[in-house]
Amino acid sequence: MIDAQLASYATVRELEYLEAVEKHGSQRAAAKALKVDSKTLRSAIQRVQARAASKGYSPQHDMTHTVPDGFKVKGVSTYYDEEGKPRGQWVKSSADQDRQDAILRAAYEAMAQDLPKLPAVAFKATTDAKLATLYTLTDSHVGMLAWAKEGGEDWDLSIAEATLVGCFAQMVNASPSSRVGFVNQLGDFLHYDSAVAPVTPQHGHILDSDGRFSKMVSTAVRILRRVIDLALAKHETVVVLMAEGNHDMASSVWLRVMFRALYENEPRVQVIDSELPYYVHQHGKTMLAFHHGHLKKNDQLPILFAAQFPKVWGETTKRYAHCGHRHHVEEKEHSGITVIQHPTLAARDAYAARGGWIADRQVTAITYHSEYGQVGRVTVSPEMLS
Repeated sequence: MIDAQLASYATVRELEYLEAVEKHGSQRAAAKALKVDSKTLRSAIQRVQARAASKGYSPQHDMTHTVPDGFKVKGVSTYYDEEGKPRGQWVKSSADQDRQDAILRAAYEAMAQDLPKLPAVAFKATTDAKLATLYTLTDSHVGMLAWAKEGGEDWDLSIAEATLVGCFAQMVNASPSSRVGFVNQLGDFLHYDSAVAPVTPQHGHILDSDGRFSKMVSTAVRILRRVIDLALAKHETVVVLMAEGNHDMASSVWLRVMFRALYENEPRVQVIDSELPYYVHQHGKTMLAFHHGHLKKNDQLPILFAAQFPKVWGETTKRYAHCGHRHHVEEKEHSGITVIQHPTLAARDAYAARGGWIADRQVTAITYHSEYGQVGRVTVSPEMLS
């Protein structure tokens, strides 16, 4: 029989899977009847169980002798009767964050299996094989609400969409016809990471937000789809990075999984897949490295990337590390690599305004040669859209 409480954690599609298993007697028979892959059905059921377990409910565990996946044992208490004989145990458990993160990643992968795949688009334009153009969007904070009377400029979902897509289009139009177009979404694309409350993931700081979480997600996905399509129209190959930021640590995972699945049938799109928040792309003798900036300071990046990616470091002579996080421009040449800190297009929120942080709002497209490194730049500001 279907466990009614377990079923309450299921989506409509997952409930259909559960009912099919009950009706047909096994997961294999249910998958055959529904004409889906047995792995897809099994993953869906595991996803329901994991979601329920993350809320403290697991029908296959009594929570007294074992704990469900996603939890860890904190301690064991034994009860004794008046004669001193053991009569039972209570296993104290707590959430295992690492394991729950792994469960979430598996859930994202499973959900992406059902996403429609975009067909490949023919490309006939002539491009320069030695050039790669890097388009950076960092600290976009889609979903943030800013008031011009406090920070100088307004910012909400509609303004964010118009500004980010408009400025990206300007960068693409003004850049050369490089063989490679690199969509560098460098983190903090979403302003917050929770459907419960607009707070920072690690410290729980309350944030000014525009609308519901689902509206923010829909807007973010729509923006990213449009900028990737703009890059596909210009460049033969498009590399996409969905970097982890401190505001969207979990969302960066589902963004990466979603866009890898969406463009699965488009060989011209390559989505960088890395569990670590340190990324690298090699373009001939030019090394491009990336980190949002929330875990390492700029002067720590050179030795980190040299140690983390020694093969790419050794095969290149021109090296550039890109980061964001601090919302203003900073560029410094270190031994063997130049670290470039990118600004943001987003307006200042109340926190930044009250803290007195001021920076120019802009984005920059940088074109790299496979042998000579940086050979060109295009800078766009929101004022240019009007």
